Amino acid sequence: MKLITNAENVDVLYDDNHVIAVNKRAGDIVQGDKTGDIPLSDIVKAYLKKKYNKPGEVFLGVVHRLDRPTTGVVLFAKTSKALSRLNAMFANKEEVQKTYWALVDVAPPDEEGTLTHWLVRNEKQNKSVAHQKEVQHSKKAVLHYKLLKTYDRYYLLEIDLITGRHHQIRAQLAAIGLHIKGDLKYGAKRSNPDGGICLHAHSLRFLHPVKKETISIEVAPNWQIS
Repeated sequence: MKLITNAENVDVLYDDNHVIAVNKRAGDIVQGDKTGDIPLSDIVKAYLKKKYNKPGEVFLGVVHRLDRPTTGVVLFAKTSKALSRLNAMFANKEEVQKTYWALVDVAPPDEEGTLTHWLVRNEKQNKSVAHQKEVQHSKKAVLHYKLLKTYDRYYLLEIDLITGRHHQIRAQLAAIGLHIKGDLKYGAKRSNPDGGICLHAHSLRFLHPVKKETISIEVAPNWQIS
């Protein structure tokens, strides 16, 4: 996977004194992990330091995350006040609206519907398995999907998450026989050239933590559909 390695490559979608939203690329990790790869949070810090010519350390709080192969809108807090308020909002799913786009290889059973499963996370495999009924150590997962467009070999779905679970969209779609393009871990037959998957955080709608006005941010995916 290609990694963003310098601040010049940050694709900024929204920026003010309190928050910044960027378009995450496939391969970026939002926050540092055991791989030791440079996280997106550090790259955005470097961008802010250069843009605003900040002499000292730059504060940047991670509000939410996207899976490494997933692309799209990621929001960061630029102040501790904004971070604490956004953390509370994101914990209350009703105050934040996240919409995803997914390109899958099979048509969904209906043009629009709601999926409910119980997910069990496997830490060793870094994977979640969706069950039809509640089982031991499972967490309820709910999403709503809508078919947006049909291509020759793929189907574009818009997905609204009702809950936020580990690999929720990937696991729930796989459970009904829909595989996201490029997602080998959940049953896709082929990988994508960039190592990413065709799951994209298309839009994010939230109440600004300081200005108290509704902010809507969206960005289209950069997919090669063939």
